[in-house]
Amino acid sequence: MNDTRNMILAVVLSALVLLGWSALSDRFMPTAGPQTQRVENGKVKPLPQPQADPAADAPRALRSRAAVLTSTPRVRIETPSLRGSINLQGARIDDLSLVRHTQGVGANSPPIRLLSPAGAPGAFFASFGWLGQGVAAPDANSVWQASSDRLTPGKPVTLAWTNPTGQRFQQVISVDDGYLFTVRQSAGNAGAGPVALRPYGLVGRSSKSADVSSWTHHVGPMAFLNGAANYDLDWEDLDEAGAAGRSFSSNGGWLGFTDKYWLTALAPATQASLNASFRRSPTGGYQADYAREPVIIAPGQAVTSESRFFAGAKEKEWLDRYETQGITKLSKSIDWGWFEWFMRPIFALLLWLFHTLGNFGLAIIGLVVIVRALMYPIFDKQFRSMAAMRVLQPKMKDIQERHKDDKVRLQQEMLDLYKREKVNPAAGCLPILLQIPVFYALYKVLTVSVEMRHQPFYLWIKDLSAPDPMTPVNLFGLLPFTPPGFLAIGVLPILLGITMWLQFKLNPTPPDPVQKQIFGIMPWVMMFIMAPFAAGLQLYWVVSNILGIAQQKYLYWKYDTERQAAKPAAAR
Repeated sequence: MNDTRNMILAVVLSALVLLGWSALSDRFMPTAGPQTQRVENGKVKPLPQPQADPAADAPRALRSRAAVLTSTPRVRIETPSLRGSINLQGARIDDLSLVRHTQGVGANSPPIRLLSPAGAPGAFFASFGWLGQGVAAPDANSVWQASSDRLTPGKPVTLAWTNPTGQRFQQVISVDDGYLFTVRQSAGNAGAGPVALRPYGLVGRSSKSADVSSWTHHVGPMAFLNGAANYDLDWEDLDEAGAAGRSFSSNGGWLGFTDKYWLTALAPATQASLNASFRRSPTGGYQADYAREPVIIAPGQAVTSESRFFAGAKEKEWLDRYETQGITKLSKSIDWGWFEWFMRPIFALLLWLFHTLGNFGLAIIGLVVIVRALMYPIFDKQFRSMAAMRVLQPKMKDIQERHKDDKVRLQQEMLDLYKREKVNPAAGCLPILLQIPVFYALYKVLTVSVEMRHQPFYLWIKDLSAPDPMTPVNLFGLLPFTPPGFLAIGVLPILLGITMWLQFKLNPTPPDPVQKQIFGIMPWVMMFIMAPFAAGLQLYWVVSNILGIAQQKYLYWKYDTERQAAKPAAAR
């Protein structure tokens, strides 16, 4: 009767965990990137990724992107990392693709498009200029003259525009081989009287990001102002504030919009005072902008200001480099979370292993080996205790039988047994607790780091940041249907459940019947829970379990042998 009750209780608890996890995971702990592959007839095929293009064509567009791009004069942008153009009407950087990052895992998958011009679907652009009082400053309709038709690293382009009253405006735009534009603005006054001007910069986008913001990573308006990163501001805040927006004053810093993997950020080149704001336009778009303090330009004089514009992938190597060049804490655009102090070394180690081994799956396996090696002394103590617990199993069962009706006496007798035999039943928990930060750090790395996006392993695993696509539910792709997410249990999650079950079988049997039932079901519950997680995380856990089983078998043999050898010595 009690065994039946315990089994029912364990099943109910497991069902609650599964249902509760499904309801909460997307909001608080997203499991992985979108599925990028499908298995059909035993072969892996890439899936289209329209959500990867924040400026993808849509039926509601008035004009196609191609039509908009050909309607105004432009300067081409060509770098090892970027392709696109600058619109000379309005001097906007509004056409940009990331050539080293593709939308899907297929060989012919197009590059990620980050920026797109106004009038086309998914408009997203940056602009720099001047605000003036009593003076005609260039606006979105002003057509600038360019010194060259192509912008490349080491070869800047100068844009010029002159108003009817003699004020001449220039923008010298340069770009590096990564993702950073430098815009040096100047305004000269050839008029009869002084003029007041304020330099500004803005990033505008017509819609929210397709990526979802969650408890584990921030998506949306983003800033580092007054010495702190602001992860609290979101799309809903801007919707509520409307055109009035949210304003900030700061000495230097940066602001813009962050997607899961991509970032656009304005960064004035000095720590001068500036007024920054985020706002929602009446048409439904969003804007991040800053303006510096007004300057008075006397006749015959000129002033200059410099700004940087980051537009690209949040690759840590580039973010760190730009920090050394003066953009304060740009790497904070990656939402590291509470364990930043621990995640950064794990991330650096993974990248080193990846560059050394040439495969990110092998890097994950290498990380498992390193973690297991570093924690060997702790595992050694754990399994010494667990081996002793296995030896005590007959005595524990005897105590349970003799005092099954007296819980207090049972508890006391068990404690006395542990004390007499110098066994710590909680010793097995320490290695698990110590691995939690490593596991969480790897989870964060796989979900927010663009370096891990679309990284292949071997065989059917073409994207370690997406779930394992190979599932027996549709006979590994032989049946012509794709199972829903909660049923699409891949090979790696199945291996995870099996290896966890084998590990539990090697452990001493828990004295509590309820614990025994829960531990019996837990591996299969975890199989379902981990199924939608990134394949890289599943790989880490499976390899860790396999090494744990081997380590456990060896250490049990070692300490059982020691105990057997100690018995004759004690008898003498």
